[in-house]
Order: sequence, then structure tokens, then C-alpha cells
Amino acid sequence: MASKNSSTFSVLGSDLAIKGDIKASADLHIDGNVEGDIACTSLVQGETSKVTGAVEAESARLAGTVEGSITARELVILKTARITGDVFYDALTIEQGAQVEGRFAHRDPKKSAPAAAPKADAKPELQLAN
Repeated sequence: MASKNSSTFSVLGSDLAIKGDIKASADLHIDGNVEGDIACTSLVQGETSKVTGAVEAESARLAGTVEGSITARELVILKTARITGDVFYDALTIEQGAQVEGRFAHRDPKKSAPAAAPKADAKPELQLAN
């Protein structure tokens, strides 16, 4: 059994096709095809890989095809990547030759923080459910 301090790395080979969402607390390397959303700490996508679904990761290094939105703190799009979908990032690197069809939006870490406490003179709102 691996200790919590050691990093775990999962590999999905090029001969593998998955239908369904993937959620991993470890780093993930994908060379195969995935039809579903992916959520992991770190994603490395091989050139032959195709992902149809949303990708959410702390860091992502994409070299294959992605059809869906991408959300990552640190995102690297390599020259062999073909992306169709919106891209949300904190830090972004794109190699010359990469193809992206979609919108880019820089995430503001300040906006993701919890909302400030209401002002003392603000009246509380009451919402009734039907």
C-alpha cells in the first residue's frame, strides 16, 4: 500500500476506451479515448488521446484532442493539441501550431474566494420555497 506522502500516477493506455466520468485524486496520464468528464490533480494527455467531455485539473498538459470545456490552474497546450470548447485557466502556455476553437477566460482567484460578510446595515433577505 502506498503511503500518503508518495505520489500516485495512473496511466490509461492507447488501447483503452472508457465511457463514463473519471475522478482521480492522483496524477493521470491518458493515451486512450475517454467519453466523459475528467477531474484529477494533474493530467497529461498523449498525442493519440481523445477526450469528449469536460476536463478539470490543477495542472493539465494537453497534446491530443479535447471536445469539451477545460478548467485548469496551470494549462499547457502543446502543438499537436486540437481543442473544441471553452478554456478557463490561471496560467496558460500554448505552443505554436496548437488549434483551439472556443473562448479563453482567465480565472480570477479573488472571485473564487468566499463572499465578504454583508454590511452591518444590510437587511437580510428571506427566500421562500414553493
